[in-house]
Order: sequence, then C-alpha cells, then structure tokens
Amino acid sequence: MRHSKEMKVVYMIVIVFFTLCTIVNAQGDKDKAPERPTIKVMTYNLKFASPTFKPAWSVRREWQVALIKKYAPDIIGTQEGLKEQIDFLMDHLTDYVVIGEGRKGGDDDEHMAIFFRRDRFRLREMGTFQLSETPEVLGSGPEINPRIVTWARLAIINRPADGKTSPYPEDYRGHWEDSQEFYVFNTHFFTSSSGYDLAKLNSAKLIMERINAFNRFGEWTKERPVFLLGDFNARPGGEVYKTFVGDGKSDDPGLLKDSLKGGRGIDWILYKGNVDVFDYEKVDYNVDGVYPSDHKPVFVKFQILDK
Repeated sequence: MRHSKEMKVVYMIVIVFFTLCTIVNAQGDKDKAPERPTIKVMTYNLKFASPTFKPAWSVRREWQVALIKKYAPDIIGTQEGLKEQIDFLMDHLTDYVVIGEGRKGGDDDEHMAIFFRRDRFRLREMGTFQLSETPEVLGSGPEINPRIVTWARLAIINRPADGKTSPYPEDYRGHWEDSQEFYVFNTHFFTSSSGYDLAKLNSAKLIMERINAFNRFGEWTKERPVFLLGDFNARPGGEVYKTFVGDGKSDDPGLLKDSLKGGRGIDWILYKGNVDVFDYEKVDYNVDGVYPSDHKPVFVKFQILDK
C-alpha cells in the first residue's frame, strides 16, 4: 500500500513537471513569434464651420483635438473640413502629416483630408479624383457641392527595435527589403436629397474601378491592403453598399468588406487585403453631453495578417 502511494506521488510530480515545461515552452514560442503590425484607422465628419451650428467651431475645435489625441489613430480620414479647420487640426496634431485639397481644387470648399502618423508611415504616392463623368477634372460635376476622393499609398516604416540590427546593410545596393504598403481612400458622397441616388451609385462604381486598378500585378508582388473611409450618405443593405461589399453571396475577390459585419449608419470603414479587424468602435466622445460634430467618428483597429 505504501509503495502504491509513493508511486502515485511520483506520477503526480512527473505530470506537473511536464505540464510546467509545456507552459514555459509555449510562452517561449509566443515570445519568439514576431508581432503582427497593427493599423488604427478613424473616419470622422468634422461638420464644416457653419455659423449656425452650435457649438461654434471656435469651441468644438479643441474638443476634436482632444478626441483624436485620446484615441491616437494612425490614419484619419476627415470630411467637410474647410481650410481653416484642417489647418487648425494640422497645427495642433503635430504627430501627423496631412494631405488633401478642397472639392474644387486647392483650398476652395470642403476638404477630404487624410492625416497619417509621420513616425509610422512614409508617403509613396497620392492623388485626387472627382466623382463625376470627368474624374480628372477637379470641380467637375454639380456646380454646388461637387464630390471628390483623396487617396494615398503609404508604407509602414521599417525601423529596427532598440537593440536590434537593421535588415539593411550599410551598403544596401542589391538588397531589397519589401516594406508593407497599403492604400487609403477617403470620400464624402452626395447627400440623400432627391436626384442624387444615381450619382451615389455611379460614384461607388467609379471608386471600385479605381481601387481594383491597384490590384497587384503578379504573385511576386506583395499584397497591398485597401482602406476606404468616408461619409457615404447611404445605409447598409442598399445598392451603394452592395456595390462595395456585394450581396453576401458573391465570391468576387475584388469586393470590399465592412469593418462591422452588416454595417451601421452612414460612416463606414471598408477594407480588403491581408488584414483583419480586431476592434470596432463608434466613438461616443462628448463634453457634458455636447458633441464636437453632428457625426460620431468610427474607429477600427486592424491587424496585418501573414500571407
């Protein structure tokens, strides 16, 4: 009997030992595994500096800076911002680079601006096109409130961590380390007023044509994710939405996905490529119940997946 008890104790010690070894090895493997890059994306209709909107821009501009600093997105697509508004945010959000122009070109009218963190990304390419029958002609389309898209090709800056060696030799000729790139598109669709339904549908088709023109040429090129941000003035389930994401039955690889399955509201962050959503939030930021805009930002955290 005593021998049997001693053997049971020995067996238990052996089991505990191997269990601990398994846990330690698993933790070691986890520590060795490279962290996948993340990208935090926000879309935000700022509400233009209307003299009739309360609170006035001079009040709510500080709130918008505080909101953005609190959430610290890597990428922000803004809509409706006039030059004064974009300039104020640019001056007070010094961690960001801002690109984009007004809907009629230059500083005129509302901007579709893209802000990106200067310490995380390098701008490789950028452009603007009009949502009209002549996309390359800025200001074309309706005389009042024409619509545009601002887009950018960004690259994740590949810097070695503290104490780590760079993947680039001092003389890097002949050495190619392909950094992860991605596209960002930012837009604001026509309003829901009568007569604009066809314009919104055709705008969605045009954007999809432009996005799919950037598909990689061959398997030897690295996939570039795409993020489409904006105020679409359309609801999930409608024809505009289906143009972007399909009807749920299509297996077309060119379609986008919504960062919130099934969608919500009119402010969307759509995407495609080797990324996945791990957090979605409709930001309920206010000061004593008063909001800095008539829209709430959408904030999504993405993770870049292994190929």
